[in-house]
Amino acid sequence: MPLVNASKHDGVMVLELNAPPANTYSYGMMRELDAHILDARFDPAVHVILITGAGEKFFCAGADIGMLEKAEPYFKYNFCLHANETLCRLEQTPKLVIAALNGHCVGGGLEIALACDLRIARADAGKVGLPEVSLGVLPGTGGTQRLARALGRAKAIELMAEGATMSVDEAKALGLINSIIDAPAAGFRERALEYVRRFVPPAKASRAVGLIKRAVTSGIEMSLADGLALERELQQRLFEGQDAKEGISAYNARRPPAFTGK
Repeated sequence: MPLVNASKHDGVMVLELNAPPANTYSYGMMRELDAHILDARFDPAVHVILITGAGEKFFCAGADIGMLEKAEPYFKYNFCLHANETLCRLEQTPKLVIAALNGHCVGGGLEIALACDLRIARADAGKVGLPEVSLGVLPGTGGTQRLARALGRAKAIELMAEGATMSVDEAKALGLINSIIDAPAAGFRERALEYVRRFVPPAKASRAVGLIKRAVTSGIEMSLADGLALERELQQRLFEGQDAKEGISAYNARRPPAFTGK
């Protein structure tokens, strides 16, 4: 049984974490996720990646704690290293990545979601948070870094030190979740795909969206001058593409643009 189910839907690659009952991740799951991320990068027909969980109760409850209890420290270190590399690859992929939280999203599950560009959630989906401190460890798959960048130093430390979990409504109020979809569990996937399709051609210039992501993700770690230089280079790449020509032509002709993602 695959640990990550991959399917394509009109320009969207859906990656479903599939390890019931809680969709906890293992080295095997991360290897499959890594491979699918690379497939999506190289596929010009994929414009957006959507990550969600199998079933209705969990997006992902983090790493498989039973596996970690039996593993040697040497394995644990390399397991964490590879998981970090996988999420960095996801974060650096020049295509929009959206996490659709169909259920509880805690521990490493939230760390996966934090490596995505946008996060949407089903109303009353469950709890969100990084409670690793209750196990005597820290969030080791990017949580300490990405949560601080998302919420600021003090709030991130508070939430992680307390091991606090919150509702999706509370997470949205903090800015961790971008949108909440009021849908029954059985209908959430299709509603999530409706949300995602707004970023897919012909509605949106997906290549421009991807390079906006690259400019922000890389530029935020640079000086302002270096970030502006990166922005100019990425803009020039877009000027050389078809969608910029289409967008400018459509604007001047006062007609809706028909983007192709090129």
